[in-house]
Amino acid sequence: MSKYAPSPRYSLIALALLSACSVTPTYKTPDTSQPVAYKETPSDADKAAAGWTAAAPADTLERGPWWQLFGDPLLNLMAESIEVNNQNVAAAVASYAQARALVAEQRASLFPSVDLNGSATRSGGGGNTQTANQYRANIGASWEPDVWGKLRAGVGNATASLQASAADLAAARLSAQGELATNYFSLRQTDAEKALLDATVEGYQRVLQITQNRFDAGIAAKSDLLQAQTQLASARIDQITLVRQRATLEHAIAVLLGKAASDFTLAPAEWKIVVPDVPTGVPSTLLQRRPDIAAAERRVAAANQQIGIARSAYFPSLNLTGSYGYGAASTGGLFNASNNLWSLGLSAAQTLFDAGATRARVSGAEAARDQAIATYRQTVLTAFADVENQLTATRTLAQQQDLRKAASEAADQVEVQMLNRYRAGQVSYSDVVTAQQTALSARRSLVQAQADRQTTAIALIQSLGGGWHAAQE
Repeated sequence: MSKYAPSPRYSLIALALLSACSVTPTYKTPDTSQPVAYKETPSDADKAAAGWTAAAPADTLERGPWWQLFGDPLLNLMAESIEVNNQNVAAAVASYAQARALVAEQRASLFPSVDLNGSATRSGGGGNTQTANQYRANIGASWEPDVWGKLRAGVGNATASLQASAADLAAARLSAQGELATNYFSLRQTDAEKALLDATVEGYQRVLQITQNRFDAGIAAKSDLLQAQTQLASARIDQITLVRQRATLEHAIAVLLGKAASDFTLAPAEWKIVVPDVPTGVPSTLLQRRPDIAAAERRVAAANQQIGIARSAYFPSLNLTGSYGYGAASTGGLFNASNNLWSLGLSAAQTLFDAGATRARVSGAEAARDQAIATYRQTVLTAFADVENQLTATRTLAQQQDLRKAASEAADQVEVQMLNRYRAGQVSYSDVVTAQQTALSARRSLVQAQADRQTTAIALIQSLGGGWHAAQE
């Protein structure tokens, strides 16, 4: 070896120093200005607050079993089984496992690969009647030094994608839980309406009998009897419609729980009309826990790493190879020291001309990052609008329920009065029908308002990322 040739030790040091280089842009979370307070829940502190704050995703905070806020034991039992039985969640879990495997695969590229080879050949022919044997056994290794950070960018890309997959899993779980709770309370609403209609049908049957008696006595007209029959038939049709709606909801719940619709039944039960009270002045930073926002931000990070991978093509790639083994004509002397073989090599490759293909790939990667940033910001804006919508609905539905309750109570009184006056012959049967229809509509509207408040509370919890209490600990 020439005295001017660099020693292997210094060559390795130089490669280590070069491997510290990276052409990947430094990642910075995109600025996403967020208001410090929700417009729909202004408190004194929120009114006094001014300015904007940069996003700091905190989607990994523990959300807790938010469905327990509704105080329904059966819902609690079903929601807990979503994690195990829901197939959309199972698919998201499998996707997350794939992302973890990809990270492990990318990390493995940072280390040398070692292989073991062995061969045995026997040759002969021609005028030579003798045959020759040749045996070989060697261990080889190859390593691509990460001089320009390409491999580290690949690991960073896979890691960011893994984190995005974890957020997707959380989003799938939250979506399934929210859909389950919504369908469950809609089913309980259907049960309540069915019970209301059952009582109404019984009342219509009594009124029909009264009208029949009055008609038989010649007091009431034939039209009164026909109206009573029509009224009763319409109510029975509504009963059948509710039976179909309930079956559809029951089947949807079965699918969410990973069960066949034919093997799942929910018996009618008491409807617990519990609406969690969301505290006023919910901090806007809570929105940072939404899984969809976290996933969008992580995809920006992955796209940023992809730029480094594309830029590395501007620079030469290096590869170190080495092997050590033995070769002999007989197996007995295969591992003798005199038969050892070794090799060590360094290769480099550089693209000199590709008609701008590398530049185009870098430009494409940069455009993909800009697209991911825009998607992230749009996700944040949409999420804030979603929260504001649910807060508005929460406030207005509470007011509507009070009004609908008052309207239902008044309509019930009108119905009783009209029926008494009809029996006394003071009003026509058309007035009774109108009063009965109005009373039934008011009762069903009240039930609908109560259900809407529960489903809106579920939507609000989902829009907040799965609950609010954990963020205030």
